[in-house]
Amino acid sequence: MRDWKVLLGVMRLPFVILAPACTLVGLGTAYWTTGQLNWVMFVVVMIGTLAAHISVNTFNEYSDFRTGLDSRTKRTPFSGGSGTLQAHPKLAPAALAIALASMLVSAAVGIYVAALRGLGILPLGIIGLFLLYGYTAWLVYHPVLCLLAPGLGFGPVIVIGTHYALTGQYSWEAAVASLVPFFLVSDLLLLNQFPDVEADQQVGRRHFPILIGRRRSAGIYTAFLVAAYGIIVLGVVYGLLPPFSALGLLTSFLAVQAIRVTGKNAEDTAALMPALGQNVLISILTPILLAIGAFIG
Repeated sequence: MRDWKVLLGVMRLPFVILAPACTLVGLGTAYWTTGQLNWVMFVVVMIGTLAAHISVNTFNEYSDFRTGLDSRTKRTPFSGGSGTLQAHPKLAPAALAIALASMLVSAAVGIYVAALRGLGILPLGIIGLFLLYGYTAWLVYHPVLCLLAPGLGFGPVIVIGTHYALTGQYSWEAAVASLVPFFLVSDLLLLNQFPDVEADQQVGRRHFPILIGRRRSAGIYTAFLVAAYGIIVLGVVYGLLPPFSALGLLTSFLAVQAIRVTGKNAEDTAALMPALGQNVLISILTPILLAIGAFIG
């Protein structure tokens, strides 16, 4: 029992709230476009997205332990992993089992949705499973893929997948809405890489803060934040998002602060901490507000 309590650390449960936040966006677009809600299917999809997030977190923890990255990383409240396996190395096989089991749960949910809604969900499901396992195994060694993969998983895969599971069809509304978490979650992971540059470099990882440096990567961070809020504005203006989706813009004051702190302190991890915290809030609250706006209309 004690070991299982410790193993909760490898799941990084405090950060798993991101999956439900993005799933709510798909629920919101489904309700806005159809006026109906299938709560049973939504609960099933939520189980799948939670399992997927736990799986990718646990694969990451296991990989970082096996490569020795954990012992090199300067841990922060927002980056560097949980340190669970570094403190309890005997639990590594159990962590891998959790990662695989969670992935199977997510896959089972995808199969269930395909059986009820049709095979149209399969492309998203295959992409999602590849991202689950492939992010830590391969994608972190390729800068562009490392940047885009997190947003692809939490944006189009979760949002459009949820919309499809609830409605049985794809829609431009869900596609546009999915771009908001796409940019935000990719930005979340990008900024979290800033404190880990030296450690990641030692184990062969390649991402933009390593490739072009932290200061230039701060420019990418700014561009992605601007893009996320720009999508909301354009979506409302062109009728692809309901007017109250503009509620998502309420977090822009946090974004302005995060951009300013990041630009000024890109090389100073301690001074960067406020931006890392604001970045987490932006990534969680903006999709939730976007979903609330979709329900209001």
